[in-house]
Amino acid sequence: MLLTDAREAIVTTCMELSRAGLVVGTAGNVSVRRGDLVAVTPSGVRYAELTRELVGVHRLDGTAVEAPFAPTSELPLHLAIYAARPEAGAVVHTHSPAATAVSTLVDEVPAVHYYAALFGGPVLVAPYAAYGTDELARNTVRALQDRTACLMGNHGAVTVGQDLATAHDKSVYLEWLCDVYLRASSAGTPRLLSPAQLAAVAEKLAGYGQRPPDGGTRT
Repeated sequence: MLLTDAREAIVTTCMELSRAGLVVGTAGNVSVRRGDLVAVTPSGVRYAELTRELVGVHRLDGTAVEAPFAPTSELPLHLAIYAARPEAGAVVHTHSPAATAVSTLVDEVPAVHYYAALFGGPVLVAPYAAYGTDELARNTVRALQDRTACLMGNHGAVTVGQDLATAHDKSVYLEWLCDVYLRASSAGTPRLLSPAQLAAVAEKLAGYGQRPPDGGTRT
């Protein structure tokens, strides 16, 4: 089986996203890139029933290599991100409630907390386009420029990382940031951090965090 560990990691991540309420039903999708191959969730499979054997493997041109089911309808989105961001090793797309709500309200998520620095600055909202379309993929890639996350207008959220653990963690932080913004803006006008303040925090966050040396983390 090709990319066995990546497919297993995708299943684990999908379960975690589901338990955290960041995806619902069969919504959302996850992929991992290894060279010119991409492991990606299938279309219309409930997360509780997902196994590594059902996670398909495709080439960067979309050709199926080892895929028992049709891939997620957002495969064009994942492939467009990998084409534009060769350093990206994983993409996580969720329909998390706070992020989706914010995507209907603003053109960018304001810097209400220094966690915005995790994504390269205020998170942009891509203009709405129908799911699974090349237009949505183009809009998302533009919104991700110089960022590691974006919202998709009236749709959901996308995060990218050098590995799946990073992309997953960013999706959790992004949902938290959007929730804080919703709470603050519902009570008044939030104070925002300046670009200089975010830049100072970005330097501190760049080297933050440790991982166990046992190799048990997701890739």
